[in-house]
Amino acid sequence: MAIELTDATAQEAIQSGKPVVIDFWATWCGPCMGMVPVYTQLAEEYAGADITIGKYNVDENTDLATECRVMSIPAFLFFKNGKQVRELRLAGSQSIETLREHVEKLLAL
Repeated sequence: MAIELTDATAQEAIQSGKPVVIDFWATWCGPCMGMVPVYTQLAEEYAGADITIGKYNVDENTDLATECRVMSIPAFLFFKNGKQVRELRLAGSQSIETLREHVEKLLAL
């Protein structure tokens, strides 16, 4: 299961230096809600790996979304060594295969 992140806990996860994937979402967003089973599957697949798979509700938190310039949701941002890996950023609904490929690229960095 993906962990719920707030502004504070997201920053802690990112600053840990280990790989982090964050799903920026909201309850009113149809595509976001459609991604729940896919993202849950991703989190379950990587449950034993040294990676944080988290969800960040943009209605309850805004600092990280503003800092990372998240303009549309769902958005999937990838971080490693305390920094955003911009070339791995995804927006909109994604397949499990695409998310998995991006996670593998992140882990390989």
